[in-house]
Amino acid sequence: MKKEGFLYEFKKNKALFAMAAPAFILVLVMQYFPMSGLILAFKEYQYNLGVFGSPFNGLQNFGYLFNSGTGWLITRNTILYNLLNLVTSQLLAVVIAIFITEIRAKYFKKVTQTVILLPYFISWVVVGVFVFSIFNYETGLINTLISSLGGEKINYYMMPMAWPIIICAFNAWKWTGYNSVIYIAAVTGVDGEINEAAEIDGATIFQRIRYITLPSIRPTLVTMVLLQVGRILRGDFEMFYQIVGNNGQLFNATDVIDTYVFRSLITNPDIGMTAAATFYQSVLCFAIIMIVNTVVKKIDEDYALF
Repeated sequence: MKKEGFLYEFKKNKALFAMAAPAFILVLVMQYFPMSGLILAFKEYQYNLGVFGSPFNGLQNFGYLFNSGTGWLITRNTILYNLLNLVTSQLLAVVIAIFITEIRAKYFKKVTQTVILLPYFISWVVVGVFVFSIFNYETGLINTLISSLGGEKINYYMMPMAWPIIICAFNAWKWTGYNSVIYIAAVTGVDGEINEAAEIDGATIFQRIRYITLPSIRPTLVTMVLLQVGRILRGDFEMFYQIVGNNGQLFNATDVIDTYVFRSLITNPDIGMTAAATFYQSVLCFAIIMIVNTVVKKIDEDYALF
């Protein structure tokens, strides 16, 4: 009779289980145990009663979040920003990856890849300083140039509609190089003999990219998009907070779920409402990735994550 089951595997691979135990315990303690705090989303938290002793209030925390209009606003902003960042960063990453792999000069190729990857290692705190130095009304680079040319200064920090473009531009600048590394590996893995045969047959570089390179990296592209879609309701808190800060005039155009939760924890003692926003964010992220993965699985099962 074939032996199987957890106990059999544990006895057979005791050393491997012992090696995995620290990581398992760390994830359990740091990730799963704190999930019990999600119950706060359904409670009216009272400090003297604690998390589990506070009375339940049903869905009141969620009702307050959406009846005030804040819930829909931050949901809309989070989805739109992530969609824009997804399109810009992934599209530019694919273009740059193909461009770099087509470069023949090795020295220029290495320098170009290094320069493009460098912004990934720059902290958002430093990027926030860059943004302020460029768009500041008094001493910003743009307004200094405008003044020197005799023009009137522009107060960008009172122009909410300009910030989606600014934020997406800096997000693409910071992440494109990092994302391109994955696509460079995928493009490099394309069989070189196919490209050589196409080149001998008279195919131009654009034809080779369209009919050979892009179809070959499609599984990688789909996987990357699926992973990003799973985070579509999780805004990059550090990016938004360091670039926009606490400028209330820009909240309607730049506030996302993460910045709203952070600001609520500082200014609002109602932890239950903050927990409701986080719980809502997590549930929607899970639902979206399941829906998108199901759609991809219907189209081509090989491209699905699971």
